[in-house]
Amino acid sequence: MPANHLIIFCTCPEKDTAEKIARLLVEGNIAACVNILPGITSLYKWEGKIESAQEHLLLIKTHKDHYPAIETALRNHHPYDLPEIIAVPIEHGLPEYLHWIDSCHSLK
Repeated sequence: MPANHLIIFCTCPEKDTAEKIARLLVEGNIAACVNILPGITSLYKWEGKIESAQEHLLLIKTHKDHYPAIETALRNHHPYDLPEIIAVPIEHGLPEYLHWIDSCHSLK
């Protein structure tokens, strides 16, 4: 059975940005739910240097057909030049929960 649902990871530099993007996605009916995990430490290489930042992680739950719209929204509203946008298929899940994801927005 193909995976029809995704969890999309996206880090944000601060709480206000994370909440603004989460609200945009849910109110825009392209994500059913966005969890915001505060206080993560990211260690990464950027432009040849090792950097460290405190960030907020978005866990975006959606139907796979909404990925293009979510990617576009994140690119348009994220302050980073290169935002983290990583989608992972949901291979298994409570059927009622997956149905709820679908019911939160209409697919075009």
